[in-house]
Amino acid sequence: MSLPIQATYPDNYAVCYGCGRLNEHGLQIKSFWDAANPDIAICHFQPKRYHTAVPGFAYGGLLASLIDCHATGTAAAAMYRAAGRAPGTEPAFRFVTGTLNVRYEAPTPIDTLLELRATVREIKGRKVIVDVELFAHGQRTVRGEVVVFQLMPDL
Repeated sequence: MSLPIQATYPDNYAVCYGCGRLNEHGLQIKSFWDAANPDIAICHFQPKRYHTAVPGFAYGGLLASLIDCHATGTAAAAMYRAAGRAPGTEPAFRFVTGTLNVRYEAPTPIDTLLELRATVREIKGRKVIVDVELFAHGQRTVRGEVVVFQLMPDL
C-alpha cells in the first residue's frame, strides 16, 4: 500500500484527533504495511516539544494515543485485506476502541523519531485485537494491546 491507510478514510471519518487527515490540530499519524514484513503495520511519529511530560521525555498520554490510533488504522487495513477489498472501498471499515491496555516499560525520549509496529492477533467478526510496540532509539519503551470494534455502516 503506497498510501497510508488513513488517507483512504472517507471525509466524514477523517477528523480523528490522532489520525484524521482533515483535523489540522491533530497528530495526523500515518500507518503503512511494512514492505519487509507485510504482517506488520508501521507508523513513524516525531514528538514536538509541547508533547513533553518531563524535560527530555514524551507525555504518556501522547504515546497511548499513538498506539490507539495506529491500532485502529491497522485493524481497518487488516479487514480490507481479509475481505479481499481495496482500502477505501465502500462500505468503509472503521473502528472504535473497546479496550486500550498500555504498558510503559521505559521513559520515551522526545528527541527522536518514534516507530510503532502493530500486528493483528485476532479478527473475529466485528472485533479485532491488535498488539502494538513503540520504539525510541531502537529500544521498546511501550507496549499496547488494543481491542477494537467495527462501526456498522449506518452509524
